[in-house]
Amino acid sequence: MQHQRTTPVLSSRLLRHLVIAGAVLAGTLSAHADMADIKTRGYMTVATEDDYAPFNFIVDGQPEGFHKELLVDMQAYATEQGIEVRQEILPWTGLLASVSSGQYDLAFTGALVTDERLRVFNFAPPFASAQHFYVKRLGDDRLSDIASLCGKTVGVQAGSALLARLPELEAMMAEVNCEMGEVVEYQSYPEAYADLANQRLDYVINALISINDLVKNRGDVFEKGIAVSGDGFAAWPIPKESPELLEFASGFMTLIRDNGRLAELQEKWFGETFPTLPIVPIQEVDQFHELAGMN
Repeated sequence: MQHQRTTPVLSSRLLRHLVIAGAVLAGTLSAHADMADIKTRGYMTVATEDDYAPFNFIVDGQPEGFHKELLVDMQAYATEQGIEVRQEILPWTGLLASVSSGQYDLAFTGALVTDERLRVFNFAPPFASAQHFYVKRLGDDRLSDIASLCGKTVGVQAGSALLARLPELEAMMAEVNCEMGEVVEYQSYPEAYADLANQRLDYVINALISINDLVKNRGDVFEKGIAVSGDGFAAWPIPKESPELLEFASGFMTLIRDNGRLAELQEKWFGETFPTLPIVPIQEVDQFHELAGMN
């Protein structure tokens, strides 16, 4: 596989993936609150980011998105247990490290489950698919199935979970007796999409929700392709030292799944529902690989 890097720019999307090492280190340095501590203080703190549509973003200085609406439901669920939920909005940079260190109790955002993150966090039952798809220019009839991607130039974000799972696409291509073309790594997805629109790339790989959002807003330029990986999951990271908090988040997920609220918000913000998502927490790498069909 060939790789090329664009000029390094410390974008917020790049930093999304660089903070993992900091999270690992921070997780070893301080204590973490579990439900007994949270109930004693009377509130839990959830960290949401400010620039990751459609999960969390800011409009006219106010939070918007899937998590903004779901926070109301979580606050009601916590109130029944005598707990207040306090939201802190901050940039992605350092967010996972802050949760890992105990500054916040959980990350209430669209974090992808990865092997690296599972060293530090457990994940509540997923609320969305993060399977990898390709996106192409609208009307580019050259691209359709896996075989049509062979030998073409693909863009993906440097250091991302999507880059780490490219071997799955390579294996799919090997099954149809062809190979992957040049892989171009970008510091941010807007750069990759710009090059795709300008015909410097043939296709770009991203997680399903991000591609749905792109096509929703720029459907006059881009078109969604097919899946190029096994399953992937977006879920809330919770420090491994807080098992009762994981139970709280899992109970909340059961509630909103059973009462239809989760499907309602999935349809509104993600453009589709995900009825076959795992309904249990993801806590181990082997478990994740099995659920994602990576074994």
